[in-house]
Amino acid sequence: MTDPSKYANWSREDLIARVMDLENSLLPGDGTGSRMTIPQLPPPSSPKTPSQRSQQTPSPRRGASVTRITSTSSALPRRPAKPKVKTKEKDPSEQKPFDFSLHPRRKIALRFTYAGWEYGGLAHQAGPTPLPTVEGVLFDALVQTRLIDGTKGFEGCEWERCGRTDKGVSGAGNVISLWVRSAIPQNPPTLEGDAYGPSSSSDPQNAPSIPMSSVTKKELRYVSTLNRVLPPTIRVVAWSPVAPAFSSRFACKYRHYKYFFHSRNLEISRMQDAASRLLGEHDFRNLCKLDASKQITNFRRAILQASISPARLEGKADLDGLWVFDLRGTAFLYNQVRHIVAILFLIGAGLEPPSLMTALLNVDKEHPYPAFKEGEPTPPIIDRRPEYQMADGLPLVLWDCAYSDEDVRWQIDESDLENGGVNGAGGVYGQLKSIHERSTIHSALDAYFLESASKHHPAPMNPFPLSTDPLGSSGIIPDGSESLQIPLGGGAYQRTGRYVPVLSRKRLEDVFVVNERWKAGKGARKELPS
Repeated sequence: MTDPSKYANWSREDLIARVMDLENSLLPGDGTGSRMTIPQLPPPSSPKTPSQRSQQTPSPRRGASVTRITSTSSALPRRPAKPKVKTKEKDPSEQKPFDFSLHPRRKIALRFTYAGWEYGGLAHQAGPTPLPTVEGVLFDALVQTRLIDGTKGFEGCEWERCGRTDKGVSGAGNVISLWVRSAIPQNPPTLEGDAYGPSSSSDPQNAPSIPMSSVTKKELRYVSTLNRVLPPTIRVVAWSPVAPAFSSRFACKYRHYKYFFHSRNLEISRMQDAASRLLGEHDFRNLCKLDASKQITNFRRAILQASISPARLEGKADLDGLWVFDLRGTAFLYNQVRHIVAILFLIGAGLEPPSLMTALLNVDKEHPYPAFKEGEPTPPIIDRRPEYQMADGLPLVLWDCAYSDEDVRWQIDESDLENGGVNGAGGVYGQLKSIHERSTIHSALDAYFLESASKHHPAPMNPFPLSTDPLGSSGIIPDGSESLQIPLGGGAYQRTGRYVPVLSRKRLEDVFVVNERWKAGKGARKELPS
């Protein structure tokens, strides 16, 4: 046996060369009967000093070539290394497009929330807008997740909304209905129940339907899939399978709005009196904004609920100083809620009597309204809207869009239950809870900022609510020597030097005159062939 000590002074290069030659010597002969011999290596060099080692050639890296003494006998040739082929990256334009015709579709309803102050309104606009629209962001998310074909636009998926909200107005329970891609195989047995649509190349109105219980394959996770790509200010909270003919707009039983406001400097009882006069069906032309492009001639709408109460969450105490105006009806006109709230603020501030609300609803000369309560004067006929500023949009939220249980059955994804249950941090509830916690911190900081400023700046005097008589008539209106801050909601105010009662203000044009002028102008130009 070789003495291991003989290799003690060998360099790393000499040892590697020795091992390589020993490996070659173990290979078979060249077929002639001769065997390979192990060559004698030159004696190893003497041990190097540290300075010499630092100057020697660096040790070869793994895989690098090493110069070594080869056998005098013929050796088998090494197989050449296979050259590495560099993979060419695919050009995105060369990638195969997603073929929607290979996937089944179904019609669904999506229930979603959104923070209106981040957007330029709900409805998608054809031209550019300073702020994105809620529908525009939702549409892009559906396209990005390949739930709809973006090349076919809103019409291609039969997009319908329940309630349209303006810039700054939020939604807690708005609903859209549309056709989307489905994971359910095409052409299932036709039974009564949920709608499973055909492929995108088929007619959606002829879609077969089967109940959820008979489907073995799991449906796509619509809620979690969309929320992964949507901004935190828009959350899809539930989805429901619906019938092919379902319309989120026309199938809605009622729409419920909430308007939040602070009660300071307002007399709530007067506002409640005025709100109660809204119940029933009335002509609201004096409590909305006229949009001539829609050519509306019927302004009668039915109000199912009109109440004012302390704002509270279910099972919890009242929110500090906040009240809420609940308005529930079958349908609403453009800016109707904000115009109603503006009149309620004037009444609560003591600038107007509650009977003003009755007068603004008294439109029809053929069927005039009597006095709402004993002791009030007969309300005048107001067939044209007086000029007044509507309330701010920030505190307004579309709270709910109601449907029958036969039309809609809201459900969530299994992933929300898997991520720690409904209250888990990964689900919709956890996401919204985190947003709420941060907003309470902002609210607390703002309160402390105000307290800090109050040490140096006294709070201004506010004359509201003005003193009123037992019949609810307006109190003494200031003579204009002091500026009035008329509340508009959401911390906004209208400053005026002298207050003019609403019924004494300039009236707008008759709605039919405005409609005819638009029809002869812009409307006629739109009808011209391009």
